[in-house]
Amino acid sequence: MAESRLGPEDTPERTHPAPAAALDEHHHRDVQGGAARAAVFGVSDGLVSNVGLILGVAGAGPGPAVVRLAGLAGLVAGAISMAAGEYNSMKVQSELLERELELERRELRRNPEQETAELVALYESRGMEPQQARDVAEVVMSDPEVALETHAREELGLDPEQLGSPIAAAASSFVAFSLGALVPLVPWFVASGTPALLASLVGAIVAAVAVGAAISRFTDRPLPRTVARQVLFTLVPAALTYAIGSAVGLNGV
Repeated sequence: MAESRLGPEDTPERTHPAPAAALDEHHHRDVQGGAARAAVFGVSDGLVSNVGLILGVAGAGPGPAVVRLAGLAGLVAGAISMAAGEYNSMKVQSELLERELELERRELRRNPEQETAELVALYESRGMEPQQARDVAEVVMSDPEVALETHAREELGLDPEQLGSPIAAAASSFVAFSLGALVPLVPWFVASGTPALLASLVGAIVAAVAVGAAISRFTDRPLPRTVARQVLFTLVPAALTYAIGSAVGLNGV
């Protein structure tokens, strides 16, 4: 019925914000679950760590096979380390949240009157009349799962259905780190010496710009500042490790 009263000029204004709102909510759920966060940081960490490792080894002047080996070792070790760390972090977080939910579930069984009173007080603080607040609270408490979800949201600030998946976060982190670490490594499979080194550096800069742009869009932060920060975080470690590798060289090993 409401749509029939809209004029042609009103339709775009009413329909345009909906996809953006849905997109924002989707991004929020991803961050809550941990997979998107792990992917973003995984790509960034893989790129930064492996370009630094590759340029540091290349700075010492070994053959391309040595650089390839170092890059592959950095990719595999880093990806496994990131995945294991992300899994453990998400697992501990999930277990802590599940413990809080279990405590809340236990309180709902033991002290339903007190839990109902808490909801009544909450709803009254939001402007409901006392009797209306009591009616709503009793309806919520009549369903144990709805009661648990409501108390978890209001008291703990979490959604029982959105605790995050440790496996998803670990897998996302592993793949993302590998992709980031692969960028500066690829040139050493097709070239050697200065051309490979320059290609690694250029590829790392391009990837850093892409990652910075993605982070900017994901977080709604200013694009130039986010991209510049990501490029800086990529180039500074690479320059430092290359300088150390060049200074030490193979004779210092």
